Amino acid sequence: MPLSASELHRRGVEAANARRFTQARRALDAASARTDDPDLRARIDGTIAYVLGQTGEPAAAEQLCRAALARPGLTTETVTVLSGQLGTLLSHAGRLDEAEAMLTQAIDALTAVGAETIELANCLMNRSVVRMQRHELDACTADLQRAVAVYEAADATEPLAEAQHNLGYTALLRGDLVTALTLMTRSRPTLAATSDLAAAISDLDRAEVLRDAGLTTEAETLLAQVAREFGAQRMRQARGEAEFHRARSLLRHDPAAAERAARTAVRRFASLDNHGWAARADAMRLEAQQRSRSRNPPDAAEFVRVAKALDRSGFRSEAAGLRLSARRDGTGRMPRLDPAAPTPLKLRAHEVRAARASAAGRDRDALRAAAEGLDLLTAWQRSFGALDLQASVAMHGSDLMFAGLSAAARLGDPEVLFEWSERARHLSQQVAPVRPPHDDDLAGDLAELRMLRAELAGQDWTTDARVRSLRDRVRERQWATTGSGGTRDRLGLAEARAALSPDTAVLSYVFTGTDLLAVVVTASGATVVGLAWKRLRAALDGLRADLDMAALTRGGVMGAVTGRALAARLQLLDAELLAPVRGAAPHAERLVITVPGALGGVPWAMLPGMAGTPFTLATSVSRWLAVHSAARTRAAVRKSALTGRGGADLAESWTVGRGAGSSRVAFAAGPRVPRAGEEVRRAADAWPADETRILEGPDATVAAVTALAADVEVLHIAAHGRHAVDNPLFSGFELADGTLFGYDVDLIPRVPATVILSACELGRSSIRWGEEALGMTRVWLHAGADCVIAAPVAVPDDDACELLSAVHRGLAQGVAPAIALAAASDSTGVRAPFQCHGNGF
Repeated sequence: MPLSASELHRRGVEAANARRFTQARRALDAASARTDDPDLRARIDGTIAYVLGQTGEPAAAEQLCRAALARPGLTTETVTVLSGQLGTLLSHAGRLDEAEAMLTQAIDALTAVGAETIELANCLMNRSVVRMQRHELDACTADLQRAVAVYEAADATEPLAEAQHNLGYTALLRGDLVTALTLMTRSRPTLAATSDLAAAISDLDRAEVLRDAGLTTEAETLLAQVAREFGAQRMRQARGEAEFHRARSLLRHDPAAAERAARTAVRRFASLDNHGWAARADAMRLEAQQRSRSRNPPDAAEFVRVAKALDRSGFRSEAAGLRLSARRDGTGRMPRLDPAAPTPLKLRAHEVRAARASAAGRDRDALRAAAEGLDLLTAWQRSFGALDLQASVAMHGSDLMFAGLSAAARLGDPEVLFEWSERARHLSQQVAPVRPPHDDDLAGDLAELRMLRAELAGQDWTTDARVRSLRDRVRERQWATTGSGGTRDRLGLAEARAALSPDTAVLSYVFTGTDLLAVVVTASGATVVGLAWKRLRAALDGLRADLDMAALTRGGVMGAVTGRALAARLQLLDAELLAPVRGAAPHAERLVITVPGALGGVPWAMLPGMAGTPFTLATSVSRWLAVHSAARTRAAVRKSALTGRGGADLAESWTVGRGAGSSRVAFAAGPRVPRAGEEVRRAADAWPADETRILEGPDATVAAVTALAADVEVLHIAAHGRHAVDNPLFSGFELADGTLFGYDVDLIPRVPATVILSACELGRSSIRWGEEALGMTRVWLHAGADCVIAAPVAVPDDDACELLSAVHRGLAQGVAPAIALAAASDSTGVRAPFQCHGNGF
């Protein structure tokens, strides 16, 4: 028996809601052919209009919906449903004022009936999207919460997941990235089970979370995938939206590519007669042109024209942002922002004020505007404690930071430049993390990732769908469970000088984006030193390749050639980077160095001028002094306890004993490193046998190493290491049962004071937004370690074995790590790129 028109319509609605549009259209066309009922036909046409709107025919969709509404004899309920449908079409077309009016009319009519129906919930959902785009977030949330209650009562699983996903998107607009990712991640499995298109729509919004979190590489990869999916389904509007959001992601790091993507989106929306979205994409084009500093910058009239178009379509927040950008050149009055404006828009206002002041030569005003903006960013960062999120969200402060650094450099005042150096170094660590509780589910996901990495050995494992899903889940859990504590103090120059001993100098390198300077600080004074950035940049280009090649080609003709090339490059770096700065502190016996991202790969220990000089690479001077002070306090307590019991007097100690019968030092040797076992055994010989524990072979598992790490003061791991450039917290080293990831470190309840990573690459960092360096060393420091010894490049096994064994001889005698490392290099003659990070003293 053939299906009735009503049943076919119901199936068409279900298919349309699941984004199976071809199936929906077949069912709806068949339903239309089997009915003469004007009311049912009008409802069928309304659903067909929705399908047309979704598949790239918005004008035809609107025309069909209006024609259906104009038919005589329709019931009040059908008129109401069609009004809601038309409002949804107008919303997709970017006509927000008209859309909200139609949807509100439908909601009021449905509410008057008294029943909380699915039709009412759908209209509430659609109105919430309009309010999202207008940034009316309280009203948006109220609509969504009301819709959620209806869906829950009706046990409507799929629309409930969509509503919860949209609550996540609202959290994104509020700046609550953790809640946004959590809600979107939890709703995605239900949406993905509905259809590939539903999954793509979910991923489009998740990409926005990643973009706002500064994870632009991942966001752009995801946006490219969903754009292809929308293109394959002929969803031209959705494809244009993906292209628009890709342009937004590219804007800060590749404005030329952002401009190209925005122009593509403008053309696509224009072909759909979607003037609102075309204006949004055109605004992005203007922003990109302005940032790329092209020879044909946009003129003021273009900004005015596009801002008016945005206002007409209801995108008032974006219109305000564009008007701000139009004032960057210093002409005209700054527009006034609504106090409820989103944080990124407020940050842009500070950027524009700083740029205008700099252009007018008012450097003090530029510093004030940049500082106020960064203080606002700090307040936002207080809402999360996860390391990768804190480092990545610094994207939103990069322009402000470089504006402040440039103005400080022009002033040439050591106190001001030191303050801004500390701001730059301190940006991703201003908020102290609250360590998450142990999470068995997270541990299980990491174990599964280890198995997948082994299974996919020899392949690019990051492209596997199972890996991507697990990595997303790991990140979501870590973001959600790592809380934030208080804000860490940032010290001024006077406080730093007062805390320095006479034999210590601070070398704070500052990169403004075009120039490199250093502030040299001692107890007796401070000096600004200008450096030749162009010559240094030439020396840095190819440095990593030379270091790796020299490590791999020892001996023979090729070894001599690569050795000479590396020596010449290191000599040039020493002459241009170190010698002028050391000259400003000729009597310093030990150094604390802070560096911008541009200098992140310098092997300081291998520079000729550093021979015999203990040094530590601090994440910031403020952080170093805080950790150093705490370590000295612990040492004093330990010394008092030992001498009070008749124990031996200690030198300036850097560890706290665990008590009788417990291990103080742990060693682990990973597989496939020829001398790893020898290295850890020779290093262990420096310590009393009852204070050491060695894990080798099958015993050196991730679980065993992390469990032991929680109960020792020194942890030494000799293993193959790999730095994950795109996601540094998935860097790690290879143990018996797989990789110990950066995320595993957060599962250790108490990390050792000193960590030695004898693993190639694990001293490397990925540079985030010009200043933010993130890698395995920062992971351990963020988790609470005082000092990490690691190398940024490959180190020959022989060198690592000899040098680090000698380091342990110093550590066992109570010598601080940086001093022990410098002494070991002198005594063995091994010049390797191992260096101390954090508090090496």
